[in-house]
Amino acid sequence: MKRVYEAVWDWSLVQDLGQRVENLVASALLKAVHFWTDHGLGEFELFFVRDKEKREVDFLVARDGLPWFLVEVKSSDRKLAPALARFQEQTGALHAFQAVLELPCVNRSCFDVTTPAVVPLRTLLSQLV
Repeated sequence: MKRVYEAVWDWSLVQDLGQRVENLVASALLKAVHFWTDHGLGEFELFFVRDKEKREVDFLVARDGLPWFLVEVKSSDRKLAPALARFQEQTGALHAFQAVLELPCVNRSCFDVTTPAVVPLRTLLSQLV
């Protein structure tokens, strides 16, 4: 795992749509992690996950030193990334989300699901802070 600090703060400057969306999510997750920690809800950290075979998941949020949820960001791909289930099993994270930009927002909690799930990016981001 690698801590996430290299996000481009002004994600709107990134030309590639996929990279722009990842940077947007990195900024939102980092903001949430700081908010939760600052408000005494625990000690939260944000990581990037990749194994020796170069399989990766964009983000892992840890709470009090334990994996809490994984996020793989996609602009349109709704086919669940295999690495998501693999890393959820390996880390023991409670939740694993494939957050898709092009899905419409739904009125349902992403955090009610404990198996890897494709969720609308708008829905996930709206439930952070």
